[in-house]
Amino acid sequence: MDMLFDPYAHLPKSGLPGGAEEPDRDELPPPPEEEYAPEDLPASWLPASDPADDARREAEAQAAHLLEGLNPEQLEAVTHGGAPLLIVAGAGSGKTRVLSHRIAYLIATHRAHHGEILAITFTNKAAAEMRERIEALVGERAKRMWISTFHSSCVRILRREASSVGLNSNFSIYDSADSLRLITLVHKGLELDPKKVPPKAVQHKISSLKNELIDADDFAARANLKDPFEAGVSEVYKGYTQRLRQANAMDFDDLIAETVYMFRAFPALAETYRRRFRHVLVDEYQDTNHAQYSLVREIVGEGPESSELTVVGDSDQSIYAFRGADIRNIVEFEKDYPNARTIKLEQNYRSTQTILSAANAVISRNPNRPEKRLWTAEGDGEKIIGYAAENEHEEARFIAGEIDRLTDSGEFRPGDVAVFYRTNAQSRSLEEILMRVGLPYKVVGGTRFYERKEIKDALAYLRVLVNPDDDVNLRRVLNEPKRGIGERAEGTIAALAERDRTSFMAAMRRADEAPGIATRSLNSVKGFVKLLDDLAGVAEGSGAAESLEAVLEQTGYLAGLRSSTDPQDESRVENLAELVAVVREYERENPEGTLQTFLEQVSLVADADQIPDAPEGASQAEVDAAVAEAKQQGVVTLMTLHTAKGLEFPVVFLTGMEHGVFPHRRSATDPEELAEERRLAYVGLTRARKRLYLTRSEVRSLWGQSEYYPASQFIGEVPAELIDWKREGTKRPPAVGTAGDGTNSRYDRVGSRFGGSSWGAGTSRNTSFSSISPASSAPSAAEKKGRVQPQKEVISVVVGDKVNHTAFGNGTVIGVEGAGDKTVAKVSFDIGEKRLLLRYAPLTKVS
Repeated sequence: MDMLFDPYAHLPKSGLPGGAEEPDRDELPPPPEEEYAPEDLPASWLPASDPADDARREAEAQAAHLLEGLNPEQLEAVTHGGAPLLIVAGAGSGKTRVLSHRIAYLIATHRAHHGEILAITFTNKAAAEMRERIEALVGERAKRMWISTFHSSCVRILRREASSVGLNSNFSIYDSADSLRLITLVHKGLELDPKKVPPKAVQHKISSLKNELIDADDFAARANLKDPFEAGVSEVYKGYTQRLRQANAMDFDDLIAETVYMFRAFPALAETYRRRFRHVLVDEYQDTNHAQYSLVREIVGEGPESSELTVVGDSDQSIYAFRGADIRNIVEFEKDYPNARTIKLEQNYRSTQTILSAANAVISRNPNRPEKRLWTAEGDGEKIIGYAAENEHEEARFIAGEIDRLTDSGEFRPGDVAVFYRTNAQSRSLEEILMRVGLPYKVVGGTRFYERKEIKDALAYLRVLVNPDDDVNLRRVLNEPKRGIGERAEGTIAALAERDRTSFMAAMRRADEAPGIATRSLNSVKGFVKLLDDLAGVAEGSGAAESLEAVLEQTGYLAGLRSSTDPQDESRVENLAELVAVVREYERENPEGTLQTFLEQVSLVADADQIPDAPEGASQAEVDAAVAEAKQQGVVTLMTLHTAKGLEFPVVFLTGMEHGVFPHRRSATDPEELAEERRLAYVGLTRARKRLYLTRSEVRSLWGQSEYYPASQFIGEVPAELIDWKREGTKRPPAVGTAGDGTNSRYDRVGSRFGGSSWGAGTSRNTSFSSISPASSAPSAAEKKGRVQPQKEVISVVVGDKVNHTAFGNGTVIGVEGAGDKTVAKVSFDIGEKRLLLRYAPLTKVS
């Protein structure tokens, strides 16, 4: 066989004919390739294919494919191995792509089995997006991977290990409303003064303590009992903890805290999960609080046997300190892990260089931050547009005019535009103008679906069916709908439960022993217990959707709403129908799902993605859905800056850029809060892709008074050559020093004079700021002129009227509220239902 492949085999072994010396074989010309091409040889003569080699080559090809199109820093982040890794991912730098490709690369190179990977995100949306990306890269295996939020991961662990923390695996998860209800019950039982110890404030304090891993006993040992509030919190915290245990329940903060406590109490159990998850990846690491930070450390472990840790984040986008996020977790990552590797992703794929240069200049003023400068290969783009309006109405008028101009040019649609503001109250003047000029818009936020009364009532019934010891949800529906069980009867049963240290449900089953309960109430209680037992039987033998429908029908809840003459109850019926649709969709997507797993998902969705500053605490999922709807409908999006994190728009208006508004006035004397406000500005600036506007009002009406507000110092921190001012105010503020150096780090609203250059050669006014006193400032003539005037005549409509709106088209009036110039009509259009303030709505009757 060897001769077949030896081109010199035909030569004599001892020299050439004629006695010539045998030449060196390296000097001989190679044989023609076609003579010995493998495809010309019999298959049986060729070496057999090795399946292991084929698999290796396929894996290598797949791994190489995962690296295509990555820039050098992204490539290094994806392929890094061994030491802990910190990926400092600037805004728009492709962090989700890097994270998903890193996970796929671990699998493709056989560094990890898909079951050994734990990927943690902050929102359900981020988890779903990552799972979708990874599934596209590695296939069906992604569906079996642990890619979830902190809370979802902890729930999975706690369900499995519930006995270790003294609970049954069917424990309830209390959302913030359930938690407040239970805290209020404990508060009342302790007869505390609600003025000195407000239940809402107590709830916030307990939540903060749990996020710091301070339990009730720890706090009692350190609390200042001479302080009425701290003493009250200490008492309520103890009682609240006991009541949660009795109810076989956890609140949202417990999910992480109890997992940490469990791992610390049972090292062998923690080691089991460390061996399971050899690779731990955490997104948005800058937003972690102390409990989340501790959870990561417990799962990863220490020493040579620790798991491989990858964290992704950007300290410049840490804007949630007020809800416990600790920026030190990411800033001091290299201290926590001395052998860590840090990789910066600075190439931006979203914004123009002009926008990025402005953002870089602003954030560079923050002290103690790792140096990072975003850049793009896409060019400078258009200049930033600046506008200093006389008042908030003129500011809104300018914004509306610019949106009209941009959309008329054909370059952008209304759906490409977002208007950001620091607080929700700022949206009023914007909405008034947009309504008046007929520009369709959507305010992102609103009442959260799972916070609506009828939804919480329905879910409370279902939670009781799964966990009868859930006192909070049981007492919520005790007399909902009315069934003759009043507060007095509830009190007697509660007293029986307290006396015998048993659950409220157990006490209801012995209601005849409750002292002083009326016969009529006793019969109602017995009937209610039988109803719940019947519904529990339905739940055991059917799915979540059938259980929900049984609850709505058999309790009389739905019948009560249908027979009501209250027009609001019609929408409540529609909301319950939507809940049934949600449950059915869940069952289609999760064939193995149960009523318990559905309720668990609802709890996680309802609270995990809550967005600060969104109206009524709108969830991230609802924000994303609202933004998608606005873009699909082609309408302008209005939202707070906190809500905007993680989103991007072709055109962004950053409004209310006044000191005292943004940065918020509470940051004036606190360098750390000012640094956080600057990070919030950075987030706002980097949401814009092509066009960015910075607007402010010289005079703004708040709390019924018109006050002068100087320009935000963040405007002064943007290089002057990057801004094209369409209207300039009195003076431009100087670029201030860093938030921590004490120089020019704040402005006083009254009595300040700003040095530095004016806002341009065309400045028409140069008024001394000290001459304006907000306490006595009356609206100027210009401000009065700029106010929105009501229509001369408010259109009169009644239910059933056909109307036409200049933006929404034809519709039918389905509800009318209020009177005079405050009349609001609810109108059903083809694009959906709209609530219109008739004072401004461009609405006409259609005969």
